[in-house]
Amino acid sequence: MVGRYKSPDEHPFFPEQLLQPVLPPVHYKNVLHRAAASININKLIWDVYFDDLLPRLVREGSDGHCGSSACCDTTILQALSKRIHYGKFVAEAKFRESPDKYSAAIEAQDKDKLMEMLTYKEVEENVKRRVRFKALTFGRVVGTDASPLADPPLKMKPDLVVELYDKWLVPLTKEVEVHYLLRRLDN
Repeated sequence: MVGRYKSPDEHPFFPEQLLQPVLPPVHYKNVLHRAAASININKLIWDVYFDDLLPRLVREGSDGHCGSSACCDTTILQALSKRIHYGKFVAEAKFRESPDKYSAAIEAQDKDKLMEMLTYKEVEENVKRRVRFKALTFGRVVGTDASPLADPPLKMKPDLVVELYDKWLVPLTKEVEVHYLLRRLDN
């Protein structure tokens, strides 16, 4: 009702159920091609979250905190959506940096070539190393006494967080990039 999904970096999960905003629109600087508005893979993100990711994170059954769980699910889904759809901005930046490099593949609608051009294995490996380090650093259970634990327990397995990036976040972000670039030269 306040126009959240008019922002170019927000994507609704149920666009058909959106109400018209009651507040005046915010005017954002237009940095993306107009085709960007039609790219929304939230259905896929939803399916991955509930079918693949969530069963790995939680035990089956109810802990009696359905409201809190629903709020957490919503927050996580929105964060995943925002992170993955940032691929549009990444693709635009890459296109502007080398329009000639991308134009031939776009004109040929060559998804495989675009994916190859967007893939930087070394960068992806660095991201996974950084994610593992952050999971180890920030995922520790903090002890109650002043002395640090020699081998503190972790809230989540770092390998699971790395897998999230490797199997879902990076590929889905690149999928958004490819979808965007395929439409980048549309009139």
